[in-house]
Amino acid sequence: QMELVESGGGLVQAGASLRLSCTAPGHTLIREVLGWYRQAQGKDREFVAAINYSGYSTYYADSLKGRATISRDSAKNAVYLQIDNVSPEDTAVYYCAATTEGWGAAVTELRRGHYDMEYYGKGTPVTVSS
Repeated sequence: QMELVESGGGLVQAGASLRLSCTAPGHTLIREVLGWYRQAQGKDREFVAAINYSGYSTYYADSLKGRATISRDSAKNAVYLQIDNVSPEDTAVYYCAATTEGWGAAVTELRRGHYDMEYYGKGTPVTVSS
């Protein structure tokens, strides 16, 4: 069982950028596809972004294209999410996720509109104040 631990949530002012981090204590992230999801109060969890094992391929939810950037640092065994120009609509609990499924299969499912990865962290809450 892989443990994922998010950090970096909290209160952010509208218009600012937020940056979240995720690590996997006791596990080296090598071949996993990594991603971020979020869940606003009263809504379903939604996909935000994903990155392949090398870090050279990324995929974003249409609603966040141009504002979100996902990246990973193998040396630090971490994956990051940055969202620029946040608004109150970005208020949610953000979850780090991982899957051992291949990148091509993951993207195919994401394009179909719904994809659940195998592992999720406990989440880090983000509140954007107007």
